Amino acid sequence: MNSPDPSTPDSPHQPRVLGDIGSAVSERANRSWWDLESREYHREHGDFLGADVAGGDFVWCPENLHEADAHLLGDVRGRTVLEVGCGSAPCSRWLATQGADVVATDLSRGMLGYGIAAMELFGEQRVPLVQANAESLPFADTSFDIAFSSFGAVPFVADSATVMAEVARILIPGGRWVFSINHPMRWMFPDDPGPDGLTVAIPYFNRTPYSEVDADGTITYVEHHRTIGDRVREIRSAGMILDDIVEPEWPDDLEREWGQWSPLRGSYFPGTAIFCCTKPD
Repeated sequence: MNSPDPSTPDSPHQPRVLGDIGSAVSERANRSWWDLESREYHREHGDFLGADVAGGDFVWCPENLHEADAHLLGDVRGRTVLEVGCGSAPCSRWLATQGADVVATDLSRGMLGYGIAAMELFGEQRVPLVQANAESLPFADTSFDIAFSSFGAVPFVADSATVMAEVARILIPGGRWVFSINHPMRWMFPDDPGPDGLTVAIPYFNRTPYSEVDADGTITYVEHHRTIGDRVREIRSAGMILDDIVEPEWPDDLEREWGQWSPLRGSYFPGTAIFCCTKPD
């Protein structure tokens, strides 16, 4: 699961007005950002994600929803599974322990390196890790039974509709596609886990990408916003059926904050949306 904290707690989640940011710029910026931040990301979140334990773990979201409990992918034993935007691949490592035949992709070589190191450290079955852009998946048509993304590539690409089409292409008829993302309504609120994060700051319909720039004005990080309706249309345009949208509630016993996610905010509105889809037979 990849869930960056692009804004500091005392600054609003406010997109810089730079106009549209296309695929090439988004890819370059986010690859570099994740390569540079991979060490700090794992220092802060590795234990929660199960990245540092034998066999990994599969956590869908900061609300701590585990695939072992949710079963959103169905029975994976003996199935071919593709993870899109895997980070260091703790989800794919866990699926391998459940009998799945897994391949995982990510844009960042730095993140993939952590996955390779973990599998070597624990002497695990090697899950193939492929460096790839989610807008152009390097796999043949109808290669996989299941595809998923846990806070992976979908918000970080300029053309997420193409991601949906690519997933539909590599899935077999009847295949399953499940992806979790920041809940689209989260876009309206500052990245603050406290009371200031409960005040609307940005229009829900403002699709200007959130971006960060360095001192020279070079874009170093990009996150793209789509509404719930946008996501539904992307799924339908790819020829898939939307079976469900899961909005996990914040557990009463979870006190941990993750960036802007917190027990306070979680008690008022969802932080995660999980889209469950099927490719028609």
